[in-house]
Amino acid sequence: MKNYKIALLPGDGIGPEVIAEAVKAVAVAGAKYAFNVEWVPYPFGAAHYARTGETLPDSAVAEMAETNAMLLGAVGDPSVKPGILERGILLKLRFHFDQYINLRPARSFENVPCPVPLPKGVRIDSVVVRENTEDFYMGIGAVGKTGETGETGESGISDFSFEAERGLYKLSGRVSAKFEPDCAAALQIGALTRPGVERVTRYAFDLAKKRGEKEVILASKANAVPFLYGFLDEETKRAAEAYPDITLKIQNVDALCYHLARNPTGHGVILCPNLFGDIVSDLLSALTGGLGLGAGGNIGSGLSMFEPVHGSAPDIAGTGKANPLAAILCAAMMLDHIGESAAARAIDAAVASCLAEGDASVRPVELGGSALCRAVGDHVVEIME
Repeated sequence: MKNYKIALLPGDGIGPEVIAEAVKAVAVAGAKYAFNVEWVPYPFGAAHYARTGETLPDSAVAEMAETNAMLLGAVGDPSVKPGILERGILLKLRFHFDQYINLRPARSFENVPCPVPLPKGVRIDSVVVRENTEDFYMGIGAVGKTGETGETGESGISDFSFEAERGLYKLSGRVSAKFEPDCAAALQIGALTRPGVERVTRYAFDLAKKRGEKEVILASKANAVPFLYGFLDEETKRAAEAYPDITLKIQNVDALCYHLARNPTGHGVILCPNLFGDIVSDLLSALTGGLGLGAGGNIGSGLSMFEPVHGSAPDIAGTGKANPLAAILCAAMMLDHIGESAAARAIDAAVASCLAEGDASVRPVELGGSALCRAVGDHVVEIME
């Protein structure tokens, strides 16, 4: 029997509720396919921050590096200023472990209505390959009450220094800016690099090849943001030359969203820079049943982390109305990533069977049923057994 150590960070809001159901599914899969998971739990999130003022200590990150993967629920709470937990936990993990791919599958399920009518027998089967460490998520910028003063960001934005570290490089610099007439202003800096674009392009094209597809769609906006996304277009073209049997289709992100909303089928692998990937994947979630079915993986050369696309949803925390299927599908992605592909397929199939049933008593509340979070997880497990 194989043994795995998996870091477990349930997080905030509905995170602990949905993760508990994913853990149950993994236990059943392990019993059926002869592997064991040792969960290594971590308390980090809003409640821990309120008690200790701590987001994610370096000592915990070092411990996590010794595990095979991480399963994460959600972080975020209205009691904590936006950005503190996201930067202090999520982005810290993504950047430290160089999780340069954010993989977000989107597929339609039987008996789950799509807001866009689909022809009978036609389904959505797309996957967003989102670059996860660059673009406008670098965290470089400043806000000022006036257009020119100081380096603190409290009263101005001129002459500020910055540093950012990624798995590929360290970036540092200084920006001097002045607005005339003087006014409150903000600057945000995005960055893309040749090695960053190259590796995410390779991943997308390898995935298209594995899926038996002949095209990769790149979501861009070079006509309006020529320096950043013009560079993206050219570097993606260069990297795509290594795949002569697969066509690269570059599409402005606004046009892509328009066509997805009108006809969401026929879009396979969609390659996106960080900002656009965040948006396009949420649109696809809406088209395939909602965020409660949206699974995601943060994948890199080190520790990879799997988390539902949905947030912590504090408004329904504790009510039982949370849909655990996204977290369960994340567990399947995680198992596939560590090499337990048969177990992953079994979980996927159980989720599909659960959704295909017309019985409202086993259907998540989010999808019009009456089953609460734990009951949905129990039913998935029953199908697997």
